[in-house]
Amino acid sequence: MYDQMYNQTTKDISVTVTPIFLEDQSEPDEDHFVWAYQVRIENCGPYTVQLRSRYWHITDTNGLVQEVRGSGVVGEQPVLEPGETFEYTSGTPLATPSGIMVGSYQMQTDDGDLIEVNIPAFSLDSPHEVVRPN
Repeated sequence: MYDQMYNQTTKDISVTVTPIFLEDQSEPDEDHFVWAYQVRIENCGPYTVQLRSRYWHITDTNGLVQEVRGSGVVGEQPVLEPGETFEYTSGTPLATPSGIMVGSYQMQTDDGDLIEVNIPAFSLDSPHEVVRPN
């Protein structure tokens, strides 16, 4: 299955997300669908930044919304010097065969300024989605 990449740049911070459906961890007969998402954060600017917190807005096919907030990502608050990248993989379960995620990171510059970096909206698609023509 082709993996779609999504990219957005905010204030010289580039965020690329690749969602991957995890068939082996999903139980379609029990309405349990699981995705991993690989994230690459690249500091394209001239200043050092630290990722302080994350916010996710996850919507499933039924319109159910989950909001997730927390410090750092995967237990880390990475510091990115100019030109550096940080990559991590995380995941999310849904009760429907597809959904959408979007979010943001709060970054702090080395002089203490806080900037909000957008995470591009990305689609969580599985082969179990039933497409119905209108």
